[in-house]
Amino acid sequence: MTDTNQHQLRDGIAAGTSIGAGILLAVVGVLQILQGISAVANDDLIVVGPAYTYQFDLTSWGWWHIVLGAIAVIVAIGLLAGQTWGRVSAMVIAALSIIANFLWLPYYPWWSILIIAVDIVVIWAVATWRPTNV
Repeated sequence: MTDTNQHQLRDGIAAGTSIGAGILLAVVGVLQILQGISAVANDDLIVVGPAYTYQFDLTSWGWWHIVLGAIAVIVAIGLLAGQTWGRVSAMVIAALSIIANFLWLPYYPWWSILIIAVDIVVIWAVATWRPTNV
């Protein structure tokens, strides 16, 4: 396999993954909104152990998740439309989502780890895709 074929294969995989990343980012945004609504509506449902270093008011933390999720959905639409601002914003929002879910770890650890992993895939896909018209 020549070097050009390897680059075409990598670009094809990254392009397909970027489309998937746009869809994943939209799904993550919707799930963040639902997660935030859960925290705002009934913060007694969410339990955390007493030894957590980062303690926040769950109602305000829920609002942060709602806002971050709404922005993620808007950015995902831009990413799927092929906008340059959508690509840059997708990486920024995914990075902010990683930070938010890291801080959310003691509340829902497996959920947070799953969202962090999906955000890493989104960042990789968007960062490695080189569209031909750019």
